[in-house]
Amino acid sequence: MFGRGSIQLVRVFGIRIGVDPSWFLVLFYFIFVLSGNFRATLDTSDTVAYVTAVAAVLLFFASLILHELGHALVARRLGIGISGIDLWFFGGVAKMEREADSPGVDFKIAAAGPLVTLLVVVVCAGVGIAIAGFDTIFSAARFQSTVGVSPILALVSWLADINAVLFVLNLVPGFPLDGGRIARSAAWRLTGDRLRATRIAAALGQGFSYVMIGLGIYWLIRGSLIGGLWLIVLGWLLSQAARGAVAQTALGQRLESVTVADIMDREPVSIASALPVERARHEFFLRYRWPWFPVVDAEGRYVGLVREERLRDAADTRPVSDVMDAAGAEARIGEEATLDSVMASESLRRIGALMAVDSEGVLRGIVTLEQVRRALQTAATRQG
Repeated sequence: MFGRGSIQLVRVFGIRIGVDPSWFLVLFYFIFVLSGNFRATLDTSDTVAYVTAVAAVLLFFASLILHELGHALVARRLGIGISGIDLWFFGGVAKMEREADSPGVDFKIAAAGPLVTLLVVVVCAGVGIAIAGFDTIFSAARFQSTVGVSPILALVSWLADINAVLFVLNLVPGFPLDGGRIARSAAWRLTGDRLRATRIAAALGQGFSYVMIGLGIYWLIRGSLIGGLWLIVLGWLLSQAARGAVAQTALGQRLESVTVADIMDREPVSIASALPVERARHEFFLRYRWPWFPVVDAEGRYVGLVREERLRDAADTRPVSDVMDAAGAEARIGEEATLDSVMASESLRRIGALMAVDSEGVLRGIVTLEQVRRALQTAATRQG
């Protein structure tokens, strides 16, 4: 669902931050709504109200990134790789390369995001209270016409309020919300069974989704078209995610026993980094007709990819190492890694393959999307 078609914005601590195209709809909608709200609240020009709205929306999405970075950095500290963070229509998601291997790890990762959001609430509320006091910041957060409210106060008040809502929502004990993941870690601790714990948390998530859908229908009846539709769609997506989580966890347990070495092509065709471009073009690209090849050094260690289009304009006397694709160096994975780690790889989706290396970085094989699909089909058939 995420990652395909995602647009990269930046990298933070080496973690790719991207946005789904649907994110832009929310961005422009929030700016439109908040511009009107700030215009009604602030005793200032339309331009200042619009600039305040843009700043508020961008800072809110920055707080969502901080929330997901909380999950990601704790996961990485606990030995779980992160393939990236994506913002989308209803929030954000940190994409872990594998599931937690214990309830304690699961709890720490799940709790990290809400703790970061709570810190954002405390900081924004603290700044607002220091500027004007609690009563004023409370009124400003709800866009009540308050004489003397400055753009800065209106901005931090709204950020404190929206992040407080996000904090409470995320603590609802329904999977896949953070509160549901915390509930799963508790159930996992009690039952000793991750799949059973996921089923319990998913059932809670489905129950909460029905409440959201019901509330959305009620809002529609009361005349709140946008708010009602938003809750209905969000509730439906939450229900689908909760259902899918159970199947995904069951499948993931099967995939944990499948490693890269089990499915990779053990006879990869590679190009030596010192080979002249002219020879690489004739001996590999013209012969095999492949769009790219892995490049290895004199000891057989994987160092990157070379693409056919990079050779067409390259000087024939240069070595292949001079025209390698810089992003290709990331398209590697350990041969003992599990299949769920392969599936979480951004490079697999972008390039269509991963280079399997041993502990010394020596190229041992190639895993392609087709091989992953066949392995998944086999696992799904056995599961059924």
